[in-house]
Amino acid sequence: MNKAFVKEGDGADEDEELAPAQRLPAGSKNYMTRRGYDALRVELDQLVRIERPKLVETVAWAAGNGDRSENGDYIYGKKRLREIDRRIRFLIKRIESAEVVDPERQQGLEQVFFGATLSFCDLDTDEIQTWQIVGVDEADAAQGRISWISPLARAVLKAKIGDVVRFQSPAGMREIEIVDVQYV
Repeated sequence: MNKAFVKEGDGADEDEELAPAQRLPAGSKNYMTRRGYDALRVELDQLVRIERPKLVETVAWAAGNGDRSENGDYIYGKKRLREIDRRIRFLIKRIESAEVVDPERQQGLEQVFFGATLSFCDLDTDEIQTWQIVGVDEADAAQGRISWISPLARAVLKAKIGDVVRFQSPAGMREIEIVDVQYV
C-alpha cells in the first residue's frame, strides 16, 4: 500500500506508548509539584518556540533541494518533526490535566502525603534513605524523587514518623520505619 494512504496516529493512544511507571492510573488526577509543572512548561516552550521552527526551516530547505525520496535531511527532518509534534501534544495534555500541589503549603503535617520528603530506615539493612514523593512526569530516582504511584510511595502514604511499613518491592517484601517527614 502506498504510504500516502496510511493514516498516521492521531495521538489518541500516546499513553499506551509510555512506560507503565509513567502512566496515570485510570480516573486519577495528574498530581505534580510546582517544580515539575514548570519543567513541563519550559520543555513545551522550548519545543514550540525554538526546536520546531528550526526544524521546519531545515525541512523546507531540504524539500527545496529536489528529490525527496533520497534526501536524508528531508526524511530525517520529517520524522523528527512528527516526534516533536507528538511530544508537544503529550505535554499539552499533561499540563492541562495537571493538579499542582505545593509541598510547602503542607508544612507541619506529620503524615506522608504527596510532595513529602521522607526519610526511612530499611529494617533489613539499617540503611537510611530519603525520597520525595512527586508526580509521574517528574520522578527521577537519581535525584531522590519517586512517583506517587510507585509501590514505595503507595505503601507509605498516610504513614507517620515511627510507623513501620511493609510493602512488596520488585526485590521482594521490604519492611521500613519512617524516620522523618518534611515538606520543602
